[in-house]
Amino acid sequence: MTTHPFWLAGTAATGDTDMIVRNPYTGEAADTVSVPTPEQVETAVAAAHAVAGPAAALPAHVKATALDHVARRIGERAEELARVITAESGKPIKWARVEATRAASVFRWAAEEARRDSGDLQRLDTDPGGTGRMALIRRVPKGPVLGISPFNFPLNLVAHKVAPAIAVGAPIILKPAPATPITALLLGEIIAETELPGGMVSVLPMPNESAAALITDDRLPVVSFTGGAFGWEIQRRAPHKHVTLELGGNAAAVVLDDADLDHAARRVALFGNNQAGQVCIGVQRVVVTDAVHDAFVPRLVAEVEALGTGDPADPGTDVGPMVDQAAAERVASWVAEAVSSGARVLTGGTRDGVTVAPTVLVEAPADAKVVREEIFGPVLVVQRVADTDAAFAAVNDSAFGLQAGVFTRDLPTAFRAHRELEVGGVVVGDVPTFRADQMPYGGVKGSGVGKEGVRSAMTDLTDERILILTGIDL
Repeated sequence: MTTHPFWLAGTAATGDTDMIVRNPYTGEAADTVSVPTPEQVETAVAAAHAVAGPAAALPAHVKATALDHVARRIGERAEELARVITAESGKPIKWARVEATRAASVFRWAAEEARRDSGDLQRLDTDPGGTGRMALIRRVPKGPVLGISPFNFPLNLVAHKVAPAIAVGAPIILKPAPATPITALLLGEIIAETELPGGMVSVLPMPNESAAALITDDRLPVVSFTGGAFGWEIQRRAPHKHVTLELGGNAAAVVLDDADLDHAARRVALFGNNQAGQVCIGVQRVVVTDAVHDAFVPRLVAEVEALGTGDPADPGTDVGPMVDQAAAERVASWVAEAVSSGARVLTGGTRDGVTVAPTVLVEAPADAKVVREEIFGPVLVVQRVADTDAAFAAVNDSAFGLQAGVFTRDLPTAFRAHRELEVGGVVVGDVPTFRADQMPYGGVKGSGVGKEGVRSAMTDLTDERILILTGIDL
């Protein structure tokens, strides 16, 4: 078993304690990681603060070259990274390989954006008082970033914090999820191969409670957090900071009268369960119009029952374990609570240790946790509604609003969904789980504030700074 060092201002370091990382499926130790001391955390923060000016002034080619290198090395080490993702998170290996590929793409996108991040010119002589004047509008980093990433995408969601920060020239201190720090440390190893200045990137695995001082440290004016409702507590503790929060949701897939039912059933079944439902935009609520409900539900149940479950290291596995025993117990308890209130289980509904069987519920009460909250497990709740009006109302009847999927082949209905649904993104003809890594990504209501996606995150990490040039003949 290996003890992985952490990355302190771009250099490998060890502390005086270790943290065991366990394989969720086997319960065995996957590896151990060294945990920084409070003094080492202070060194990382001080280094990020000290390098902020030089980092902001880095030439575009330096940032882009470093990002290209990381993208290339992730590609070269993709299988190794995928196996580590599976070992520490329980994510099926087929999905871990997809994640590694996506992470390489994120760094490639960031390299391209760094090269073309030139700002905008705006002529000011549109009014007489601006004659002879022109504005150059560029974006500059707000300052060093504290990035806090979750367990469910231990590489790609880390990439979505680190790559945009490098692209804009903002130092970043990354605190990976305690359950899945090894993948982030391997990424730190790759970043250390570049010519980025020391202090630009630190990767510090630690218990969540140890990060409290980082949240309020004024030398880290930006906090980028992906995770649960604790994000609102970060905003409360640091109201003077720029805080970006991606807090999940209970995403709905809407199946309308004109949907391709076979296609919809396959996609909903797979992407409500593929990572044991532990995806922020994984399908949770399945809103089906009355006209197709009875034809759709048996198709959905059949597709769910056809999913491969079991050992996440097996390439044939679609659905692996929950991240830990407590998560599995919580999901099972929510299902049991719904059933006791009148819901019916069409398939699944059982738990074996850390594994919850893919589950389909119908007739769940509107106030059940499986409907109102984010279950973050392999559970689909089918809601029968009268028509499109009722379907869209059901989607909006939620405290969350990250993404929604609408299965329709009608163009006016697609545009209506985009206009009316109170979410950050509407996916037409597919599940809400679709995400392209370059697109703006983020939600409304309880799903958070701010946007991810490389270009959007770069905008979020920076402020506009305007240069006005005078005495110019245009």
